[in-house]
Amino acid sequence: MASGSIAAHQPRTDQSPEEVRPAVLEGPFDTRELLHLDEALTAAEREGGGLHYSVYVGPLHDPVRGAAESMHERLRDPDMSVLIAVSPEQRQLQIVTGKLAKEKIPDRSAALVVFSMEAAFGAGQLSGGIITGLRMLAETAASA
Repeated sequence: MASGSIAAHQPRTDQSPEEVRPAVLEGPFDTRELLHLDEALTAAEREGGGLHYSVYVGPLHDPVRGAAESMHERLRDPDMSVLIAVSPEQRQLQIVTGKLAKEKIPDRSAALVVFSMEAAFGAGQLSGGIITGLRMLAETAASA
């Protein structure tokens, strides 16, 4: 998963080409929401204090925090990266910041972002919550 990207749970690999549909068509977002998420990621990358932002939506194995941290470690530049990992089915949300990213987005600020995102999720706005989170994280990093 590259920074500035949205990853979705991948389809089974034992399916014939006719059975395989792109993961985005099976995901929780429609085309309009995907475009808005892409715009939010682009804006976060451009205005977010020089950090790299990624979003993962899909299942997270236990321990959930460890799974999110493992994904974060595989990013191109983990020290300067921020990962938002959301598992709607498990009702889990994790924000992972790298060593240098944490200087711009301290844990207390990330906790406030989680609170805002959870409020949107509770109102049934998965994409809206993620967009809000990206905006808040980027604004926090830019003002650091």
